[in-house]
Amino acid sequence: MRILQFFLPGKGRRVGLLDADERIIDITTDEISSVLQLILTAERERVSINVIAAELEEEVAAERVGSEYSFAELNVPPDEKTPHLLIPIEPPEVWGCGVTYLRSAKSRDRETETDLYTRAYNAERPEIFFKATASRCVGPNEPIYIRSDSNDTVPEPELAYVLDSRGRIIGFTIANDVSARDIEGENPLYLPQAKIFKGCCALGPIIATPSEITDPMDLNIRCRIIRDEELIYEGEANTSQMRRSFEEINRFLMRDNPIPTGTVVLTGTGVVLPDDISLEDGDIVEIEIDEIGVLSNPVRKLGEG
Repeated sequence: MRILQFFLPGKGRRVGLLDADERIIDITTDEISSVLQLILTAERERVSINVIAAELEEEVAAERVGSEYSFAELNVPPDEKTPHLLIPIEPPEVWGCGVTYLRSAKSRDRETETDLYTRAYNAERPEIFFKATASRCVGPNEPIYIRSDSNDTVPEPELAYVLDSRGRIIGFTIANDVSARDIEGENPLYLPQAKIFKGCCALGPIIATPSEITDPMDLNIRCRIIRDEELIYEGEANTSQMRRSFEEINRFLMRDNPIPTGTVVLTGTGVVLPDDISLEDGDIVEIEIDEIGVLSNPVRKLGEG
């Protein structure tokens, strides 16, 4: 199944299923009005979210005939007066993984003039860091931000997955791990400041359950940056280039570290922007991953103070 959240004027947040015809079926009930509640219900009843979602779809089908929206209709900039897509889940925690691709490790070593990142790439223990809370995350078509004290911020296109409290993968989505490259490059100990700030993590547009993904370790990831309606950058990678498996990441993430249901894990980037390209106010970043879709976000620069 492909699951998402969307906004309806006068009704607020809704839970939807995206069908094969790109129509959104509203499965919201009084008991389940968010994707996180859907996942928690499935975990409590010890069934998959597909089972709960299918039951909800059948329950509400008769009363909502003719009220479906197309995905294209809702894939618009957010406005309280019009229906639009929302972030597909409000994650209680977001964790990131670094240097899971060799291209990323080499680039980080060059920025910091060390071999620190290549050593982490080759080490038994992966780099895992805290990335965001729900309040720092944005959804489709919402702005991502450049820190006021950064002059070299870049998108990091990544496959992400959602976990329950037992470490089972509930589904996959697209993530943009927005990073202040100059701050991390100045000193690796500044990583939290380079990674954690307002609008530092974009997620969406949907969560695809594992049955929707043919092979999560063979997905093309593409990134485009559009400036003044012109394409200024395009790059790609494939998840087959990742050194770490999901099981390996989860094992280290959850060692002595209980996680709440709905935790999102970013798996690292293999798309590294050249040194002479970084984000500017007004840019649009598009990230596309096979079998999931396209996540698009405008870029805004945060003010001083």
